Amino acid sequence: MDVSVYLKAFAVGGAICAVGQILIDKTKLTPARILTFFVCLGVLLGAIGVYAPFAEWAGAGATVPLTGFGYNLARGVKKAVEEKGVIGAFTGGLTAAAGGLTAAIFFGYIVAVISKPGDK
Repeated sequence: MDVSVYLKAFAVGGAICAVGQILIDKTKLTPARILTFFVCLGVLLGAIGVYAPFAEWAGAGATVPLTGFGYNLARGVKKAVEEKGVIGAFTGGLTAAAGGLTAAIFFGYIVAVISKPGDK
């Protein structure tokens, strides 16, 4: 396999994460607001048609971070609205992101059971 695919994914994903870390370090924004901003940015960039070619070029470096999650949600909503009409606006995002959401819930539960979290 071509090593440049991995290098692009690493560089792009790392750059997106570095931007998030800079925002955490240099602003008074909370991590939750930054994560929400990244999801909304992915939706916005997908809506104007910029994120699809970027994700095609960068591969997992663009689709794995939260911007890719937002793009995936928006893409699912758009497809479902085209197929099902207005009801697709409510179902499309969840359908498109079902695998990621399921994995997050499942592995979050497993880690919670293993680590026995408690209040600080």
